[in-house]
Amino acid sequence: MAERNVRVRFAPSPTGALHIGGVRTALYNYLFARQHGGKLIFRIEDTDSNRFVPGAEEYILDSFKWLGIEFDEGVSFGGDHGPYRQSERREIYKKYVNQLLEAGKAYIAFDTPEDLDAKRKEIQNFQYDAHTRLQMRNSLTMSKEEVDSLIDDGQQYVVRFKIEPGEEVHVNDMIRGDVCIKSDILDDKVLYKSADELPTYHLANIVDDHLMEISHVIRGEEWLPSAPLHVLLYRAFGWEDSMPRFAHLPLLLKPEGKGKLSKRDGDRLGFPVFPLEWHDPKTGEVSSGYRESGYFPEAVVNFLALLGWNPGTEQELFSLDELVKAFDITKCSKSGAKFDYQKGMWFNHEYILRKSDEEIAELFAPIVANNGIEATMEQVRQVVHMMKDRVSFVKELWELCSFFFIAPTSYDEKTVKKRWKEYSAQQMTELAEVLEGIDDFSIEGQEPVVMKWVEDKGYKLGDIMNAFRLTLVGIGKGPGMFDISAFLGKAETLKRMRKAIEVLG
Repeated sequence: MAERNVRVRFAPSPTGALHIGGVRTALYNYLFARQHGGKLIFRIEDTDSNRFVPGAEEYILDSFKWLGIEFDEGVSFGGDHGPYRQSERREIYKKYVNQLLEAGKAYIAFDTPEDLDAKRKEIQNFQYDAHTRLQMRNSLTMSKEEVDSLIDDGQQYVVRFKIEPGEEVHVNDMIRGDVCIKSDILDDKVLYKSADELPTYHLANIVDDHLMEISHVIRGEEWLPSAPLHVLLYRAFGWEDSMPRFAHLPLLLKPEGKGKLSKRDGDRLGFPVFPLEWHDPKTGEVSSGYRESGYFPEAVVNFLALLGWNPGTEQELFSLDELVKAFDITKCSKSGAKFDYQKGMWFNHEYILRKSDEEIAELFAPIVANNGIEATMEQVRQVVHMMKDRVSFVKELWELCSFFFIAPTSYDEKTVKKRWKEYSAQQMTELAEVLEGIDDFSIEGQEPVVMKWVEDKGYKLGDIMNAFRLTLVGIGKGPGMFDISAFLGKAETLKRMRKAIEVLG
């Protein structure tokens, strides 16, 4: 990469929430840029004014801020290659449209939607190309005077790229190798529309990438069919020598079945497909986000990095810095990656384990407070220490841990039937007396005394511990019994035991 400064871009359209597939594309661009000491540019592709959604641009920026993916240049970041919003670059595009027209590489077409519909009915699988363009209303079939007159009269038109048949177009893809397409199958794509004086994606994308000195275009596989057209545009402008290298990333596929991952899959199976919660300003619909669902940004980044790329080792947990060092664009898969959302939950669980008890306690404390409990941060930390290995999300802790703060008011029927024997009330009464006589109610203070009592009485340890758990928790779950009783303290432990003996008899 030494021969050229690495400059890559992520260029979303502000048409709604950012799909998780777009996040992965941005992440791979970020990793590639950082690995090669390059720059990552944030560009907004808003040439389709009809699809613009208010708030979408801010949402995209907030998403990357949360994820820790930093841009070096672009919309809201500044830089020397602006403006970075395509709607602010109209005059720039006009210059290059005129350049293609003057060189005979493009032409003006006046065909109305009705004209095109009629032609589609007349010709099966109609395509506007070298075989049909001379049957249409365009500057190739009309005099210059007629064209100028129509434009002067305010007639709407488009500018189409003139693709010559009989060429082999090669796309050298960093993931897929040489991709060769015959120009005969390509249509004369619209590059510019007079209606809004804006270019289409194809022209704007090429002009911007050239002027912004983009060295590598790393984008989704859905753009692969457009790549030959883009190569031809670089040639038409005489920019072939500075054309960026291409890498087309594999699609993110549905967790089950075939096809591209969609929001419907997330709604159906209960996982987000957007980084942050999205409130659609047009429909009022609210879509779930990874942040609001309780995922850590590091877990989402780690999960996405391994969807379509393999480090070639057994390592699965990577910090962002480790990903930068390990990432290799050529090791991306050619085939689509199934979106294993349960693996995403596993990553979140692993990051809960990686974080300190104090960090998780800071997140869990508000949940405890919202349930009407006054607890010290040290109490919350102790509970987190005992229970965090059992959850994938911090929000799941309350259901598992509420018994630490609230005494049971009922006892699980299945557990009672299985664990509470006819002699349990008598044994728990005796155990309560033993515990009452212990001054040091720490784990170390309780355990040897109780174990000796069990042994001296000849009781089954399982019977004692299962019944003891039921009295304190109300169900057969939780950490070690002495962890629970030490946390509750002597008074609360005895109070719960006596209540259970009274209720269960």
